[in-house]
Amino acid sequence: MKRQQFPFMLEVTKCSPQLAIIQLGDAFKRFFKGESKYPQFRKKGVNDRFSLSNDQFRIDGKRIKIPNLGWVKMRENLRLQGKILSAKIFKQGEKWFVSVAVELQNIIKPQPKTDKQVGIDLGITDLATLSNGEKIQAPKPLKAKLNKLKRLSKSLSRKQKGSKNREKAKTKLSRLHFKISNIRKDFLHKLTTSLVKSYDVICLENLNVKGMVKNRKLSRAINDLGFYEFKRQLIYKANQWGKIIKEVDRFYPSSKTCSCCGFIMDKANLTLAVRYWTCPNCKTSHDRDVNASINILNHATKVLTI
Repeated sequence: MKRQQFPFMLEVTKCSPQLAIIQLGDAFKRFFKGESKYPQFRKKGVNDRFSLSNDQFRIDGKRIKIPNLGWVKMRENLRLQGKILSAKIFKQGEKWFVSVAVELQNIIKPQPKTDKQVGIDLGITDLATLSNGEKIQAPKPLKAKLNKLKRLSKSLSRKQKGSKNREKAKTKLSRLHFKISNIRKDFLHKLTTSLVKSYDVICLENLNVKGMVKNRKLSRAINDLGFYEFKRQLIYKANQWGKIIKEVDRFYPSSKTCSCCGFIMDKANLTLAVRYWTCPNCKTSHDRDVNASINILNHATKVLTI
């Protein structure tokens, strides 16, 4: 079958389809257990990658030995010491990467305690508003490079399929997408590391991101901020450094509740356009986002960390 229908498979090491079949078996097991959806077919030329088990490759300093390729130089040494499980080789932005899975004996490295806690309200104008009044804005790389992205996408669509010029246009577009992704990830990593080091307890709200992106007017801005990635990074870094992440119930009215007296404003009187409001009960003036972050800090009960 390989020689007749998929001759390109003969150009690579036999280890690649072997592990792919094993991974397909694992995917079906998860599907029949109800843990995931039905496995989808992959398409050649879209997110191409292959995996190797620990007995099919070797690492020596700044180089890795890959079947059929031999020794290939790497930009850095393997960062972590432990039992090597597998490696995934993939391409992004016309650059090649290898992701090596390593089993560690002890991943918890506690940071010094600060005895501080903070509530965080996520938003579009300001990515994070802290309960101490600090507001953090995101770089929004997709918005900044949207015009260039449109121009390169239009250029790609005008090229003839299978031509060399189409490949060049595809490479340019891929590099821009990769740059946008790197800017977003770099900002989120720096922000989450700073928060976990500065606070012992971090309280978040349980956002329905999947439902939020269905709003056509807000979906691009929400995807540009990376709400899910922000939460994911906070949780795994808190687990590594012995900190606590808490979450408030999704339906708790954090923005409409007065953080001083507990009075709940009517939804009709507090639309999204209203950023500052005064409590009619205790006459306290509130910044909408700061008030929400204080309520999140005071009412978060569900612990997300180990």
